[in-house]
Amino acid sequence: MPAQDVLAELRALRAGDLPTHGGRTLAYVYDSALPGLDELAASAHALASSVNGLDPTAFPSLLRLENDVVRTAARLLGGGDGTVGTVTSGGTESCLLAVVAARDARPDVERPSMVLPETAHAAFHKAAHYFGVRVVAVPVDPVTFRADPVAMAAAIDSSTVLAVAGAPSYAHGVVDPVAEIAAAALDRGVRCHVDACIGGWVLPHAPDVPPFDFSVPGVTSISVDLHKYAYCPKGTSVLLHASADLRRSQFFASAAWPGYTMLNSTTQSTRSGGPLAAAWAVLRHIGDDGYRSLARRALESTRVLREGIAGIDGLRVLGEPSATLLAVTNARDDFDVFTVADEMKARNWYVQPQFAHRSSPANLHLTVTAANAGHESELLEDLRASVKAAVEAGPVRVAPEVLAYVGALEPDSLTPDEFAGLLAAAGMGGDGGVLPERMATVNTLLAAASPALRERLLVEFLGALYS
Repeated sequence: MPAQDVLAELRALRAGDLPTHGGRTLAYVYDSALPGLDELAASAHALASSVNGLDPTAFPSLLRLENDVVRTAARLLGGGDGTVGTVTSGGTESCLLAVVAARDARPDVERPSMVLPETAHAAFHKAAHYFGVRVVAVPVDPVTFRADPVAMAAAIDSSTVLAVAGAPSYAHGVVDPVAEIAAAALDRGVRCHVDACIGGWVLPHAPDVPPFDFSVPGVTSISVDLHKYAYCPKGTSVLLHASADLRRSQFFASAAWPGYTMLNSTTQSTRSGGPLAAAWAVLRHIGDDGYRSLARRALESTRVLREGIAGIDGLRVLGEPSATLLAVTNARDDFDVFTVADEMKARNWYVQPQFAHRSSPANLHLTVTAANAGHESELLEDLRASVKAAVEAGPVRVAPEVLAYVGALEPDSLTPDEFAGLLAAAGMGGDGGVLPERMATVNTLLAAASPALRERLLVEFLGALYS
């Protein structure tokens, strides 16, 4: 096919995606609204996309770029002369590496564990699954959703290799009491990781946020994503360690074969230099003052939206968010937030449904960026109209026999026929590839499932999509 036809086909496919600019997709994407930034990042990416980050001695430009990026992140997050770091493919990889570094630094612990607040990102559960580290999930305050430092300290024992705190937690946007958690970990000789993937480039500019970075004694590592509020293209995060000694167990080396001695700083071997070069270019272009301005715009927009949501009858914000994330739930039982999500989508907004989990009710997640600044009234007007429409529609009704069917399913023995029956009950195509325009009924069915069953159902659904 001619190149122009290939690109035309790609543009046509992309036309069906959620918008990545303009602040209408309130999850997954981050928009600075700065003109020319995409073009700069794409040009920088193209200059280094064919370069392989596997061997920094062969491509010293990437070594320079990575050290520059890490230095910028370390300076922002209270690092000193001894702080080191690694650029990774995203927040999940940064969290995975923090866990494996903590595990491998303690070969004397036969069954290692890590202590997490129950609001910790699922990436840590993924790390536990991959690396055989047992999760000790500690309940959080049921009103503020902040980690309980006393309970966290009590959960640390001789098997603990890592304690984790969020700055902020993704689900509610609240900052955990990092100083108390880190002090408890330090007292027991345990590493403390601060997951600042989503907040690390914003919280340093936020007022009244308690210290959460390397200025806090006991904090040994921090993850911060550049493709979030550093507004870099997808595929870049930084894992910082307080010292090179702490990072050493993150690296992997193998000479147990006849080829080159494999030496990796991340879970990947071959790595395109494109994302790193794009991030480096964006960081240098925006600069410290630019990021301060972007962070303040996003924080102010979040404040305006939070106050506006408080004025919408039937809605309330969960917890006391400190950053740019809001979790919005219904304050009455005559409508469903899942229906509100559908109504917002009909008005060209995407808000992310979050299922109930222990003390946290079903809610809608809003990630606010600099692109939302100045457009809050439009979002609030559509949110108010969406609630009104949801009230008129009433709570989602699912036939009792369907709910009983879902409740009777066993995750470990789910059959293809049972999965197909559930797809049909949700009004979805038999191959799993046809999604209904409105997802409230699907989300209600998923909410009725146990977490283990929901995991299995979504794994099956993912398999049906990729077939």
